[in-house]
Amino acid sequence: MSPELNPEISALLKDSAALIPAVAQDIHSGEVLMLAYMNAESLAATLASGRATYWSRSRNELWEKGATSGHVQLVHSIAIDCDGDALLIKVEQTGAACHTGDRTCFHRNIEFGS
Repeated sequence: MSPELNPEISALLKDSAALIPAVAQDIHSGEVLMLAYMNAESLAATLASGRATYWSRSRNELWEKGATSGHVQLVHSIAIDCDGDALLIKVEQTGAACHTGDRTCFHRNIEFGS
């Protein structure tokens, strides 16, 4: 049985049945590591375990970051935005955050202007 989201937290969400964008940020450096999605179930699992758990849109299932790779994210804090439709998760990252093996998923820059 998976944990259920506290009703007080659920009430903060714009739509507790929707997928919520979740930005993972390094607690020490402030570096943005990745963007993933959570639902009420994955948010509840994260709060219960202290390890970032997301909703995999490609596999259509819960996905605990690092469960197979060992590149875990220990959660230090979670903030919800003013509209209740996005999360900022401050984590202690072990290993790479990106599935490509890079530290961050935001490692490709788009050049503009000169």
